[in-house]
Amino acid sequence: MFRSGFVAIVGRPNVGKSTLLNQLIGEKIAITSPVAQTTRHRIKGVVTREKGQVIFLDTPGFSKPLDSLGTLLTQEGMAALSEADVVVVVVEADEEPGKGDYWVMAQAIQSKKPTILVLNKADSLKSKNGPSIPGQKAAYLNLFQSIDSQAEPETILAISAKTGKHVPNLLDSILRLLPEGPAYYPEDALTDQRLREISAEMIREKILHRTLEELPHSVAVAIETFEEKDTSTHIRATLFVDQDSQKGILIGKNGQMIKTIGSDARQDIETLLGHAVYLELTVKVKKNWRKDPRFLKSLGLAPASN
Repeated sequence: MFRSGFVAIVGRPNVGKSTLLNQLIGEKIAITSPVAQTTRHRIKGVVTREKGQVIFLDTPGFSKPLDSLGTLLTQEGMAALSEADVVVVVVEADEEPGKGDYWVMAQAIQSKKPTILVLNKADSLKSKNGPSIPGQKAAYLNLFQSIDSQAEPETILAISAKTGKHVPNLLDSILRLLPEGPAYYPEDALTDQRLREISAEMIREKILHRTLEELPHSVAVAIETFEEKDTSTHIRATLFVDQDSQKGILIGKNGQMIKTIGSDARQDIETLLGHAVYLELTVKVKKNWRKDPRFLKSLGLAPASN
C-alpha cells in the first residue's frame, strides 16, 4: 500500500521547524536564522520513499500579528493546518511548556487532524540535575490534554533536528498516518519552489545572520532578473527596507556589509545551482512596506487562497 499526503510543521517562532524540514528533506530548501519568524511562506518539501510520499508544509511561527505582514504569516500557518493530513507540533525539549505552546497545540487540536508531538533540541538535555526527556514528554502531554482531556497525540518523539537524531523515526511515524494515495510529485522532487524563490530566501537568510536583531523583519527581497545560461546564472535583486537608517546598516561602511551578504548568498546559490552565479544587490527604501498589502502580494505574500 502506497501512502501520500500533506504534513504541516507548526510551532512557536524559532523552535527549529525549518531546520527540521531541511533535515527531513536532506537538502537546504528552507532558510534558518536565530531570528524569530524567519519563514514567510509555506514551503513544500517532498520526501519519497518506497512506502509513500510526504509533502511537508513549513510554516511561520505563530504569534500575535502586529501589522499586515504578521497577519499574513498567521494566515499562512492556519492555511497549512487546513491543508494538512497530519500535523507535527514542534516544541523545545530544553524549555518548560509555555503559553505559546498552548496556543499552537490548541490550533492543532481544533484542526481535528492526527497530531505528532515533537520535542526538538533533545540533545540539549545533558545536565543530570536538569529536565529529563521522560519528564518533558509528560509535561507537554499534560499541556496538550489540558486543552482537551479527550485529545491525545498519535505519538511523542524526542529528536534533534540539528543532528538528525531520531528524525527517521519521525518520518516513519508520519508515513503510517497518511492516507492511501498516489505520488503527487516525481520521485526525485524535493520542493515545488522555483529556483528564483529559493535564491531570494537564501539572500534574506544571509541578511538575517549578518544584521542579527538590527533588521529582524525590515527587509524584503525581490528578484528583478534571474537569467539562466549554460554555465552561469545572473541574478539582480532589490532589498527593500523601511527607513533610511536601515539602508545604511544594510550597505555598511564603504559598502562592506552588502558585499559580505552578496558573497555569502552567492556561495549558497552556486551550491544550489551547481554553477557560477553573478549576483547584483541593490538597496531601496520603501516606507511601511510591511503594512502595504499590495506590495506584500507582489512579493508572493498574499493570503493563501485554499
